[in-house]
Amino acid sequence: MAPVQIDAEALAHAIRESLAAQANPERAAGQRAYMRSRLPYHGLTMPEVRTTMAALCRQYRLPDTGSWQRAILELWDGVTHREQWYAALALARHRSYAPWALEVSTVPLWEHLIRTGAWWDVNDEIAQHLIEPLLAAQPSEMTPILRTWSTDEDPWIRRVSILAQNGRRSGTDTGLLVDCIAGSLGDRDFFSRKAIGWALREYSKTDPAWVQTYVADHADALSPLSAREALRLIR
Repeated sequence: MAPVQIDAEALAHAIRESLAAQANPERAAGQRAYMRSRLPYHGLTMPEVRTTMAALCRQYRLPDTGSWQRAILELWDGVTHREQWYAALALARHRSYAPWALEVSTVPLWEHLIRTGAWWDVNDEIAQHLIEPLLAAQPSEMTPILRTWSTDEDPWIRRVSILAQNGRRSGTDTGLLVDCIAGSLGDRDFFSRKAIGWALREYSKTDPAWVQTYVADHADALSPLSAREALRLIR
């Protein structure tokens, strides 16, 4: 059966209703405590959120990129439970809308989600599944944007710039990686230091010698946490 065309507000409503109908209050309390979330949870697991979104995206279809972005924002800015943020990201990533997600015009939307989400669970997904594909598709436009993000006052924007190449392996632009790390080298924030180590560790799977050299050359600037994470896979 062909999907039914729907507007942004109606889709957001359907998503909220479907998530709420599956609520598990006992699990929700533990999820909120673990994530230290200001938002409550319904108590759904991530597989349950993904299954819900897959079914709704088969059933309904947004007509254009404007409707798609409005639906994401409706879920994000009107959030009452954290699963609605996860659903918004699932909608952003869904294969039906993949061509739209690879347009540079989406960058202000992703930046808004990063700044307002301000936590690792949502921002790491944005980095790896929205920004990284966009960088791969539009490198000439995205590279200077990520360099600008690397010196932003917001540590979450900087973290995303660092992690945006985690899946690129041999396609990694090491000059960009170095520049994005540089903006957070002096940051004492745990999440910034962890991101630096994680990004270097991921690239060590491709070029361990490069990572070893980088760590040695920046021994005075890298935190022990970043250096330890960077070298974890290197023997």
